[in-house]
Amino acid sequence: MVGTISPYDGFDCEQDCSDLRAAMKGLGTDEAKIIGILGNRSHDQRLQLVGKYQSMYGRDLMGDLKSELSANFLRLSLYLLMPISDFLARELKRALRMEQNSTDALEGKFIDEHALVEILVGLDNKGIHDLKSAYRKLFKTDLERDIAGETSGDFKKLAISLLAARRDESHDVDLIKAKQDAHDLADAGVNRFGTDESVFNRILVTRSYRHLKAVFAEYRGITGEDIEKSIKSEMSGDMELGFNSLVKKIKNTPTWFAETLYKSMKGLGTDDDRLIRIIVWRSEIDLQDIKGAFHSLFGKTLATFISDDTSGDFGKLLLAIVKP
Repeated sequence: MVGTISPYDGFDCEQDCSDLRAAMKGLGTDEAKIIGILGNRSHDQRLQLVGKYQSMYGRDLMGDLKSELSANFLRLSLYLLMPISDFLARELKRALRMEQNSTDALEGKFIDEHALVEILVGLDNKGIHDLKSAYRKLFKTDLERDIAGETSGDFKKLAISLLAARRDESHDVDLIKAKQDAHDLADAGVNRFGTDESVFNRILVTRSYRHLKAVFAEYRGITGEDIEKSIKSEMSGDMELGFNSLVKKIKNTPTWFAETLYKSMKGLGTDDDRLIRIIVWRSEIDLQDIKGAFHSLFGKTLATFISDDTSGDFGKLLLAIVKP
């Protein structure tokens, strides 16, 4: 896995802080200077900037950015200066506390299920534990409690199971067990009337990725169809979203994120929350791989899509991270 951001050679934390201060001091803001620094420093280097800036000037870097920037450019800049677990915790809090537009037919809170699923499915066991700790630190409450209070039914069970972070992360494959798991999945879905989601939950949430790839191959041999197709025909709504996101992530992580990015930009309007979340999160993990998968799937580069769907300094900073 390869990201697009790596440690900046010749990193000079003090000079960067001086340049950032100069970019925001006095009349006007030098947005290009801010983009040049934030879009070309690694996560650890950016976190160093936050502490060094405060020690040099007695000022909060994020506070100064808030006074100079706005809208999505500001949000993206702030997220780049946070620990990954902190910004994902904030994304989950937003996802669980969204307000329905008063002009819509239904008013009140609703959940951004896509954000919830993408974050919980996208993290490994350690990432989940870090996320829960960050959420508790930031909001003085447990993530499990908030998710349990805002979800229901089988989707609630899936979310809480993912939060338990009990996935086997070994590379072992037991072919006898894989065949049994494949039969259990078939018997819980296509081979019966109705669907026993608990079986899908037990297997897809706890087994290792390598083991599940063997299960999916066995499942196709038993049923004659891909497990994604079975889930789509047997489930709907949140459950289809949750389980098929798991399957796609297990099969090919860069492809899953590439498809998710495409969905954030296709059609009218852009899902800026989704776009920001994935670009920041994956920038040092596998964004280069995601770029390759995106081009293979959609015939255009990720940078081209971003250029067409965003504008101004927000788009420029996204492109600085993506590295066209």
